[in-house]
Amino acid sequence: MTDSFDLLIIGGGVNGAGIARDAQGRGISTCLVERGDLAGATSSNSSKLIHGGLRYLELYEFRLVREALAEREVLLRIAPHIVWPMRFVLPHRPEMRPRWMIRAGLFLYDHLARRVSLPGAESIPTGCHRYGEPLKDEIAAAFAYSDCWVEDSRLVVLNARDAAQRGAEILVRTSFVGADRDAEGWTCRLQAEDGSIRTVRARALVNAAGPWVMQAQGAAHALANDRVRLIRGSHIVLPALYEGDQAYILQNDDRRVVFVIPYEGRFSLVGTTDIPHEGDARDARCSPEEAAYLCAAVAKQFKRTPRPEEIVWTYSGVRPLHDDGADNPSAVTRDYVLKTDAPAGQAPVLTIYGGKITTYRRLAEEATGKIGTLLGREGTPWTGTAALPGGDFTGLLAFEQEMARRHPWIERTTLARLVRAYGSDLDAMLDGASGANAMGEDYGAGFTERELDWLVAKEWARSADDVLWRRSKLGLHMPGEGQERLRRRLGA
Repeated sequence: MTDSFDLLIIGGGVNGAGIARDAQGRGISTCLVERGDLAGATSSNSSKLIHGGLRYLELYEFRLVREALAEREVLLRIAPHIVWPMRFVLPHRPEMRPRWMIRAGLFLYDHLARRVSLPGAESIPTGCHRYGEPLKDEIAAAFAYSDCWVEDSRLVVLNARDAAQRGAEILVRTSFVGADRDAEGWTCRLQAEDGSIRTVRARALVNAAGPWVMQAQGAAHALANDRVRLIRGSHIVLPALYEGDQAYILQNDDRRVVFVIPYEGRFSLVGTTDIPHEGDARDARCSPEEAAYLCAAVAKQFKRTPRPEEIVWTYSGVRPLHDDGADNPSAVTRDYVLKTDAPAGQAPVLTIYGGKITTYRRLAEEATGKIGTLLGREGTPWTGTAALPGGDFTGLLAFEQEMARRHPWIERTTLARLVRAYGSDLDAMLDGASGANAMGEDYGAGFTERELDWLVAKEWARSADDVLWRRSKLGLHMPGEGQERLRRRLGA
C-alpha cells in the first residue's frame, strides 16, 4: 500500500518544519522526512539570535533587515517561552566605523520596521555604566540596542509538533533516497534506520535539505541552475566572561562582528566565524584557528583575555547560502531564494536556497503560498498570529511566577528552565505530579524520567544527544554519570 500526501518536505530543519506547520494548517496534507534528528544540523548550530542583522545595513540589504525586524515582534508574540528580548552593547573604538555612522545605522535599525515591545538604541558612557565593566579602560563609549534570543532547536521541534497536531506526518531518522515524477505527482522512496523502504505518493515536493539541497535535488532528478555556498560558522562556549544579562557585539579588525552572549546561566557563547566549508556539512567542526580567532576578538576589547584551553564546548553550523557570486563569504546574501521546477505536464518541486532563522516563518509562508497555488489549495496565511505549542500566555515573568506558585516543590533554576522549554505545556508535561517523588528517575541537573518520557513521546527524541544538545543544553550541566545512565536508558 502506498500512502498519499499533497506535499512531501525533505529536511527537518527550521525551514522544513515551518513549511510543514503552515501547509498542514492550510489543509495541505503534509509529510516531512528527516534523515537524522529534527534540527540536527544548521538549525541547532546557529548564533541563536532573532535579529535584523545590523551589519546587513552596510550591504544595503534593507528589505531583508526590515523583514527580519518585523519578525522579531511576531516571534516574541507567538513563542514567548523560547524567544525573549536581549540588550546588545556595541563598544566603540576610534579606529573602527565613526560614531556618527553607528548612530545613523542604529536610528535606521530602530525605524525600518514597527517596534512595539523592544526599547530603542542609546549611547552608553562606559566609565559609569555597568555595561562598561567588562570592557577595557580605553573604550570610553558604546551603544546599546535591542534584539532577541531564541532556543533555535526548540523552535524547530515546536513547529514540527504543531504540524503533527494538525495532522502532518513527521518522519525522523528516515532518508529520502529518490523519487520519480509524472503528471499526477511524485513516487518517493524513503528508507528507515533499519533499512526498510517505504513508498509514498506526493503531489508536490519541497526541497528544504539545507546544506544537502543539491544532493536532494539530484535524488529527485529536479532541474535547477542555482547553487549554494557552504559557509561554516563556529562558536565557542567559555566560563562566563562577565556578570549581567547583556550581550556584546564586537567590531573586529577585519570588519566582521563577533557576538558575546550570556549562555545557560554560567557561560558565555562567542561566535561566529565565516569560513568556506569543504566536504560534508556533518563533518563541520570548530578548528583551532577559528577558536583562536574568537578568543582574540574578545581579548581585543575585554579586560579578561579568554584562552582556548578554557573552552568547555564548541559547535559549528554550515549555512547553505544562495550563491550570488560575492567574493567575501561575509558578503554573501543571507536572504532566501525560492525556485520552482514545474515543467508542463509534470509535478512540481520547490527548492529553498539560503535563509536565516529569523525569517523562517516568512519563508515558510511564501513557500506554502507558492505550493498552494500550484496545487490549487492556496489557503490563507495564518502563522503570524497563532501561538506555537506552549506559547499561549502573556508575559514570561508573570507566567514563571504563576508556575512557581502552582509547583513550589520544583527547584527555582529547574523551574526557570522548564518554563522556557515548555511554556504553557508544562502542566501537561508534569501530568499531575505534585512532588519530586512522582517524577521518576533523576539524571541530575533537574532532568527526570517524567521529562524524558515527554521528549520521547511528544518531541521525537531518540538518543541522548537529541535530549542533551538539541531538546536542551543539559549536556553542559548534567554530571557524566547521569549522562551515561541516560545513554543506557535510550539504548545507546
